[in-house]
Amino acid sequence: MKIHEYQAKELLKKYRIPIQDGVVCESENQIESAINSVSTQFNAKQFVIKAQIHAGGRGKGGGVKFCPTKDKAIEAAKAILGMQLITHQTSEEGQKVQKIMVAEALDIAKEYYLAITLDRAKGQDVIMASTEGGVEIEEVAEKTPEKIIKVWVDPTIGLQAYQARQLAFGLGLDKDIIKQAIPLFINLYKCYTETDASIAEINPLIVTEQNQLIALDAKFNFDSNALYRQKDVVDMRDLAEEDPTEVEAGKYHLNYIKLDGNVGCMVNGAGLAMATMDIIKLQGGDPANFLDVGGGANVETVKNGFKIILSDSNVKAVLINIFGGIVRCDRVANGIIEAVKDLDLNVPVVVRLEGTNAEIAKDLLGNADLDIIPATSLADAAEKVVIAATGGN
Repeated sequence: MKIHEYQAKELLKKYRIPIQDGVVCESENQIESAINSVSTQFNAKQFVIKAQIHAGGRGKGGGVKFCPTKDKAIEAAKAILGMQLITHQTSEEGQKVQKIMVAEALDIAKEYYLAITLDRAKGQDVIMASTEGGVEIEEVAEKTPEKIIKVWVDPTIGLQAYQARQLAFGLGLDKDIIKQAIPLFINLYKCYTETDASIAEINPLIVTEQNQLIALDAKFNFDSNALYRQKDVVDMRDLAEEDPTEVEAGKYHLNYIKLDGNVGCMVNGAGLAMATMDIIKLQGGDPANFLDVGGGANVETVKNGFKIILSDSNVKAVLINIFGGIVRCDRVANGIIEAVKDLDLNVPVVVRLEGTNAEIAKDLLGNADLDIIPATSLADAAEKVVIAATGGN
């Protein structure tokens, strides 16, 4: 799960990390009031207008503007709010900006990069810092990897003061800034662990001309499996920033991710779903989605899965690949039969069922008088669905 910059900054503020604060607007009639509020509250004379979307590269896409006057700030805010912002992390259509943040413009003396995530290979958290703030970390890693400082933290112990000092010295910070940096690093790690974040990033972390260390921008991603114990984080979820089909699938407890192909996939188990998509690609096709109906799939689950898959107009054929372990194949077959009858399907459906009650399931499908293409193996299923999706060519 992702959150907006202004929400990430709210979290940082709770953990006593200095931020570039501001006011959020969701409509044009709030803009002038927000600018006046920032001017009064922070004694701001210059402003920055920032688009709030769940994607990086906002500045390059025109979603962040420096404004030397109130009039320029109003003009920029009206231009950005409601725009279709395209960045390297959005689709080709971009993302509509439904919220903007009006912030005080700060005098920047130096920019740094700071982030915490899990290093799965080492089984420890890793804190990454760099003097190349304001630059995407992937670009730094590719061009100047020696400028990335890494400190690994045992999660059972937590970040120690000596490790925070190691980061500060590695960045070459002045003595006055080191005094601010050490508690900031420790508090960020505390925020990262206590909110079950999968990444906590400040980019850039700046030193102002007034010698203050401040988080100018922030990004948090959260472990979805831990959201049940993070009510405050869940309350920050912005469904307008997520794919509506994925949101709808979540209501039915389906694991769905939309892709760009034309072969719809319904599979039980993440590993089998990945293998299914791979073999479709090997047969020359393109998966339209990842859909894992889970081990407890039933008639309703299968019907809802069909609805989600067919909501994508790009889907030209559907492959159902089920291994009956926990779930019985006959239960899935009944769901397929009901879905095909109720949804008036107009695309070919290829079905491969193996495992518990597979023979019963095949008899059910064979006696249902439905236009379903049976498959005997995964390779056979992939070949048939790719041919069906291309009209037999």
